[in-house]
Amino acid sequence: MFSEFAGQEKVCQRLELMVEAARARGDVLDHILLSGPPGLGKTTLAHILAHAMGGAIKNTSGPTIEKAGDLAGLLTTLEKGDLLFIDEIHRLQPTIEEYLYPAMEDFKLDIIIDQGPNARSVRLNLPKFTLVGATTRSGMISAPLRSRFGMNCRLDYYTAEELQKILIRSAGLISVEMDAEGAWEMASRARGTPRVANNLLRWVRDFAQVRANNRVTREVADEALGMLDIDRDGFDEMDKRILEALIHRFDGGPVGLNSLAVAIGEDSGTIEDVNEPYLIMQGYLKRTPQGRVALAPAYRKLGVSEPKRSGELF
Repeated sequence: MFSEFAGQEKVCQRLELMVEAARARGDVLDHILLSGPPGLGKTTLAHILAHAMGGAIKNTSGPTIEKAGDLAGLLTTLEKGDLLFIDEIHRLQPTIEEYLYPAMEDFKLDIIIDQGPNARSVRLNLPKFTLVGATTRSGMISAPLRSRFGMNCRLDYYTAEELQKILIRSAGLISVEMDAEGAWEMASRARGTPRVANNLLRWVRDFAQVRANNRVTREVADEALGMLDIDRDGFDEMDKRILEALIHRFDGGPVGLNSLAVAIGEDSGTIEDVNEPYLIMQGYLKRTPQGRVALAPAYRKLGVSEPKRSGELF
């Protein structure tokens, strides 16, 4: 339930209020769009919503719905009050979106049967259901689809305190003996993301099982994460390579994303989607029309003096 979901307090308050109001009316939830970076709990919230409403949940993702028949198969198996969860909804094909509009607004589905002169449209009545869409790129969702969601909730990165609570709970679920300081050590390096924190916990559990008598302390967590090359700022090897290339090879920038990707031997899409959001959020680099530029914290991170830029006052 919502009480067991750590973090995202404002989002949970809104959703809990929607659930309470819908249940009091004997109605179904309005359609909900959950957006934000990966690993923040969008799928978990969808399952909590279904449980709170007492309905079933059907899971799918945008890329797997290739034709109208796939969507029709999903919608016609729903019962009143069920929840359809579409992950990565921004990757739905435009033609599929057109079929989805009347289903969301009027709970009706228009299907074309046969082809050519024999083609005819059949309208199917659907039970009232709730569509919950999840996306990591809300800007790629078309305006007509976005407007049909009654509630748009954006999930933000978690604080270290919230991640510490999540880790302590997860440790209990997988029977790991861990103190609060050990949980804090992992939480402070988890990049504000519960999925990353839980992945680190599983690694630290294995490390403690082999080398620390199955007990996770701050020292054990520090040693285990050091083995993964994750430093106290949550930087992994690729983060450091990005900053090193940006500062040492390109004089701090600006440099284009593709040039930076070639310099470190990584795919540009991976840098843009995986590494850059955290580096930008922490103030180590910024995106400009001319390219990526290293900021003062990046120079301090590498122990390098920040150069004087042209136009700066002495």
